[in-house]
Amino acid sequence: MTEALENEIAAINAIYGPGTLVTADSSHVYILALATAPASLRIYFPPTYPEVAPNVLGSHGVGAEARKGEAAEIVMRFRQAIQRLHQVNEVCLFDVVEDVLEGIRSRQPSPFQCDELVAPANSNQGIEATSGMPTPSWSVSDVMRELKSVFIARCTRVNSPQMAQAFVQHLVDHEKKVQAATHNITAWRIRRDATVTYQDYDDDGETAAGARLLHLLQRMDVWNVMVVVSRWYGGHHLGPRRFTLINAVARDALVKANIVTTPKSKP
Repeated sequence: MTEALENEIAAINAIYGPGTLVTADSSHVYILALATAPASLRIYFPPTYPEVAPNVLGSHGVGAEARKGEAAEIVMRFRQAIQRLHQVNEVCLFDVVEDVLEGIRSRQPSPFQCDELVAPANSNQGIEATSGMPTPSWSVSDVMRELKSVFIARCTRVNSPQMAQAFVQHLVDHEKKVQAATHNITAWRIRRDATVTYQDYDDDGETAAGARLLHLLQRMDVWNVMVVVSRWYGGHHLGPRRFTLINAVARDALVKANIVTTPKSKP
């Protein structure tokens, strides 16, 4: 096993969960089992990988809820993604997995038009939040569009994890367009004193996006704030570019809320 492959296996299992990519009985063959994929796969990594591309040998197992033909479809998707994304001497499995997962998630595109998604800055729904919490007052980013996908971020001040969770629920309960978003990615950082801090995130199906959003808040060194980024999938794969767009609208919301004075993060 090359060092590059060893590092990639560790990264895949860290991102998608332990046991996602494990060795099979055969030499250089691995089992890839993703929780949201209809089938697990047998993948052969040549001894010279990443110089030479991996090869999907076929399906290893099929999920209980998989429909007829889905295993063959996922095998084909992975083979096509490897053919498109592999570059000599560059590891590719993360990009391949994300490309395929985005294709799976894209089966429920948003029925809403982009212009319907614009909300006024410092939007306040005027309905009391749950559990006795105050009504959240959201600062809203400009809408960003790329290949028919739409991204918009909201941010507000919070002082407890319970408040952050209640505010997210309030937003989803009272904004139908947010309910219909393909993903509502959240992150928050809360500091009560020098010794008590809370940090958390939720990908909402957009793997690794929540952790990246939290990392943005950490780099900007902001506290007692939460950000919600809604994405409506437009039918075209964006690949890693979507993470750039998610962070861009998040920065914009933070600037509009005067939580940061410029959209620049700390070096």
